[in-house]
Amino acid sequence: MAEQPKAPLRILAAVELADGESKKFVLQAGDERHECFVVRWHGELQSYVNRCRHVSMTLDWVENQFLTADGELILCPSHGALFSPDTGECVGGPAYG
Repeated sequence: MAEQPKAPLRILAAVELADGESKKFVLQAGDERHECFVVRWHGELQSYVNRCRHVSMTLDWVENQFLTADGELILCPSHGALFSPDTGECVGGPAYG
């Protein structure tokens, strides 16, 4: 018997986030739940898993706040690592390179 296709996951309407704003959501993958976030940066929406790559903690230092004060980079509050919102690439701090 063929598996039924899953309904798409609606996170938000694109107009709900202004540049520099973000919102958390949960992604269910089988038995695993992953807290994630979506951020609007320079008009584009990007999403990432909400987890530091070094220690098991979330990246939002304030609820749904992932970007630096100037809105240009994603900040890990634990290590000070900085990530480009459009690619997720580490561009500064201890994880650089």
